Amino acid sequence: MPGLSPEREAKFRRVVSRRQPDLTVILENVYDTHNIGAVLRSCDSVGISEIFALYNEPGKGVKRVIIGKKTSAGSRKWVDVHYFQDTISCFETVRKKYRRILCTHLEEPAATLYELDLTQPTALLFGNERDGVTEASRALCDGNFVIPMMGMAASLNISVACAVSLYEAGRQRQMAGMYGENTRLSAEAEAALYETYLARSEERINKRLANKAE
Repeated sequence: MPGLSPEREAKFRRVVSRRQPDLTVILENVYDTHNIGAVLRSCDSVGISEIFALYNEPGKGVKRVIIGKKTSAGSRKWVDVHYFQDTISCFETVRKKYRRILCTHLEEPAATLYELDLTQPTALLFGNERDGVTEASRALCDGNFVIPMMGMAASLNISVACAVSLYEAGRQRQMAGMYGENTRLSAEAEAALYETYLARSEERINKRLANKAE
């Protein structure tokens, strides 16, 4: 592909080979674009290629949240966002691929993050700072977990909580060889994702060249 260096091509192949098709995030009623952008960066960094954004607040349905380049640092191109307004539809879609959905909410009973086996297919659900995960969504989850807190604060910012949780998942998966010898994607899926990333990179290069020509 014109404009793609051998180093860039090698990086694409390396990134694709480390993608985790059985780990994802659901954001429920999270509107702050800075938080969403930070979540996308964390997802990309641990090998997640798609997340789900659920907006089920009455009268506040949002089909699409515009995430700026600065807040996502380019991760939006490599992490797809699927938008839902219906809770049941979202959960059914997620379960087909990720099997179990775990939420983080300050209530009992709850396991701690470090008690979870995050090498298993998992979707992690996070709510907004004001209300947390809705009661309706909590009722549909397969479990609840909390991040141990040793100070006065009872909880973390949504993007920080997500990053802490994902890096624990990444640590467990790295220990299990899931970023190396136990490649998560089939050869066909790897090839398809690689072509997708090439196409997105080419589109970005073409846009940059068009802007320079204007």
